[in-house]
Amino acid sequence: MIRASLIELEAVVAIASLKSFRAAARQLEMSPSALSHAISALEQRLGVRLFHRTTRSVSLSAAGEHFVRRVQPALREVSSTLDEMHELRDTPSGTLRINTSKGAAQVAVLPMILEMRRRHPDVRVELVTEERFVDIVAEGFDAGVRLAEAIPQDMVAIPCGADISMAVVGAPSYFASRPKPTKPKDLLDHECIRRRMASSMVYRWELEKRGREVAVDVRGALTLDNDDLVLQAALAGAGLAFLSDLAVAADVEAGRLVRVLADWTPPFPGLCLFHPSHRLVRAALRAFITIVRESTARERRPSKAGNSKKA
Repeated sequence: MIRASLIELEAVVAIASLKSFRAAARQLEMSPSALSHAISALEQRLGVRLFHRTTRSVSLSAAGEHFVRRVQPALREVSSTLDEMHELRDTPSGTLRINTSKGAAQVAVLPMILEMRRRHPDVRVELVTEERFVDIVAEGFDAGVRLAEAIPQDMVAIPCGADISMAVVGAPSYFASRPKPTKPKDLLDHECIRRRMASSMVYRWELEKRGREVAVDVRGALTLDNDDLVLQAALAGAGLAFLSDLAVAADVEAGRLVRVLADWTPPFPGLCLFHPSHRLVRAALRAFITIVRESTARERRPSKAGNSKKA
């Protein structure tokens, strides 16, 4: 059986790509003479000439073209596997790329990333926020954070924070001259701030009480395309808003917003960190998953008063 070393295979591919022994030697950090000797020795063992060489040019022979065509994909696979093994080492390092929505980043993801940077300073984190749901594999992300209901079934999903609920809210100034709604159909008599989604559809407010589900196509003169603007408009008294309880919690607690129809907005599974099930989990992602699990466990821990959030 004819054997060839990895460096000999890399040398053939480098020369074929660069069309120069001298340039290939620089790339491989070898001397030109050592590279020439390695190729000559390989050609002798194979019994074929891989390159046509003159003082001015280098080109592949027919046998050389066939050799490179078969060897190059295998070398790429070997290189990829070695990179994966490097990433699977115990010490987290490299760059961790995460995709999420803007609201999730502000409320849940950024604090966890800052903790990641504190524990693992060798890890660089790139957080990309966008409203559209992206294919994290195709777009080069290690993981994503989205609502549990939106995550594809072929992904591994890890709960990221407590369950959430939607909240119908309005400013005290808005309610100064209007009655508070007590049932979903009352919303049709109110000025509501409508939300246009990334799909261009205007969101219908989805309410539920004891298994009864109602979707209300609310009315309103103001239609906005992101939650930050909706929140600002609600705080200004422009109308009722329908946002996550996480987004409005501070304003409700401070009295800047009043929550209504709370009995029609039960909790549901919230955010999840997700990653491909078929891909080896790098050390950096494993470390981040640990932080997510710890943070989620703290948020779901029963309060001192004995009340607990839905798990």
